[in-house]
Amino acid sequence: MAKAKKANPKNTIAFQGQLGAYSHIACAARFPKMTPLPCAQFEDAFAAVRTGKAKLGMIPVDNSVAGRVADIHHILPHSGLHIIGEHFERVNHHLLALPGATMKTLTRVESHVHALGQCRAFLRKHKLKPIVAADTAGSAKDVSERGDKTVAAIASKLAGDIYGLKSLAANIEDADHNTTRFLIMSRAPLKSNPKSGGPYVTSLVFRLRSVPAALYKAMGGFATNGVNMTKLESYMIGGRFTAVQFYADIEGHPNDPAVKLALEDLRFYSQDVMILGTYPAHPFRLGKK
Repeated sequence: MAKAKKANPKNTIAFQGQLGAYSHIACAARFPKMTPLPCAQFEDAFAAVRTGKAKLGMIPVDNSVAGRVADIHHILPHSGLHIIGEHFERVNHHLLALPGATMKTLTRVESHVHALGQCRAFLRKHKLKPIVAADTAGSAKDVSERGDKTVAAIASKLAGDIYGLKSLAANIEDADHNTTRFLIMSRAPLKSNPKSGGPYVTSLVFRLRSVPAALYKAMGGFATNGVNMTKLESYMIGGRFTAVQFYADIEGHPNDPAVKLALEDLRFYSQDVMILGTYPAHPFRLGKK
């Protein structure tokens, strides 16, 4: 943390969690020359970018096993930031314990609720009691500091290296497709041209007018104009069961003629439409490594 504070903010990338978190791994994989800045909460990571303490933010939004990351969709529209890219990171969970600990000495395993859920079969097989903690790397740090050989953590190999733990088992996740999608956030939007640098993804949020079949009609514009929508999620806003906001990812650039027409239809049936960012599609999305 001290190194991150002394780093040049123009070469710093913020993430939520402790050093060794999967968000830290994503930062290092995508921006190996930037200094990672760990932040306690997602709001802190957004604030670090907004206030200039960091140039970029690496924010997880979806996992192929656990689904969407809670609260992110509520924070995004009010963050004051723009999405300028996406990153996909394969998640490989390790069972980390103190030197000298063995599978026979362990009785409990701590980690983030998603990590525990992603390793459910392994935990049942070895009769280990799952304990929910704030995050994966934080669990590794706690196990290291506690000195209890009956407790292990589920986290990354990097976390084990940082906190002096040994890996008793590698790749213990139940699904071999376990992958997290991250959004790369910046104070300024990405300058993009629909005629170059593509294909593009556009992320947006919208709230429909309260009229019958509004969602059906709003989505019709994407269908008739041949615009592919790869993600559509709804979530409650303001604690009201009748107030629902939607988050969507579509293929294409807002300046593409087809996308422009689709967005016109969407705006006609919506109270508000906010584009969060337009950015190049990651090779993983296109089926490339």
